[in-house]
Amino acid sequence: MLKRIVVAAGLAGVMAAGGALTAAQAQEVTLRVHHFLPPQAPVPSQFIEPWAQKVMDESDGRIAVEVYPAMSLGGGPPSLFDQARDGVVDIVWTLTGYTPGRFLRAEVLDLPFIGGDAEATSRAAWRFYEMHMQDEFEGVRPIAMHVHGPGQMHMRAPAIETPDDMQGRTVRGPTRLVTRLIETLGGTAVGMPVPQVPESLSRNVIEGTVIPWEVTTSLRVAELVDTHTEFGGDRSLYTTFFIFGMNPDSYEALPEDLRAVIDANSGIETSGWVGRVMHEADAPARDIAVERGNTIITVDGDALDAWRDAAAPVRAGWITEMDERGIDGAALIADFEALLEEELAR
Repeated sequence: MLKRIVVAAGLAGVMAAGGALTAAQAQEVTLRVHHFLPPQAPVPSQFIEPWAQKVMDESDGRIAVEVYPAMSLGGGPPSLFDQARDGVVDIVWTLTGYTPGRFLRAEVLDLPFIGGDAEATSRAAWRFYEMHMQDEFEGVRPIAMHVHGPGQMHMRAPAIETPDDMQGRTVRGPTRLVTRLIETLGGTAVGMPVPQVPESLSRNVIEGTVIPWEVTTSLRVAELVDTHTEFGGDRSLYTTFFIFGMNPDSYEALPEDLRAVIDANSGIETSGWVGRVMHEADAPARDIAVERGNTIITVDGDALDAWRDAAAPVRAGWITEMDERGIDGAALIADFEALLEEELAR
């Protein structure tokens, strides 16, 4: 059954609230938003739907928004960017890593121990997009660019404590660089979109997954594994890069004043908002694992250095690959790290 969450006031409600609105003014346009997670997950419930409501309110009801979760309009998560580019839908939220090798500069944010605090990293991600990635995302108008909170390991016992513990373990990875990280650490990487994780764990296709804490709640991961490995320090084991983006023709078809509403709800502040949502959802998700009595390992101090050293070949290999493609990967990393330091210092 097609699922739809309508984030729009009915005509009567709009006119009651605004008084002077005419029928012609109310709901002049409907924007359809498509994404891959269930509606109760933090980003859909605490960002996408509030964002849609905010746009509706600030347009005085002239923009209606329909939110379609869990790929309910068809296709798989890797098709979402093209659905927005091709005008199948108006707006999508998706992970760039679902199309490996397509958004090469965005992969900077997928590298191990690059990202940090999700809100600051997301703000830096928007600035990095403006600096380096506008050509890469041609065909979709970004509303927000962001990352999730620190990526963690969620495994069936035995727990992962050192890089050597990864030997022979079968682990789901979200992007080509994270799967490369798993393989570099000695594991067997299985790439798949996150909605496939619960079934894959249940069927023993994988022993565990790397995801941030916040998404474990909607996927019930704490019920399917019994150990979790988290990483201290001011940089994450990994993050992944997301885009909340709009079809350019849908944007241009709006009257100028309604384009201004979209503009006011796009950019660095919106990127920071969704990063903050993901960060704030980590703690309650972690609490669920604690309440279940699952084992939680925190890697910190000297033990963290061993992980950084073990992951270093992933960064070096990516720089070499980019050099071969005529892209200065080391300079991209340096630029992003400088942006992130500025945002962390805010």
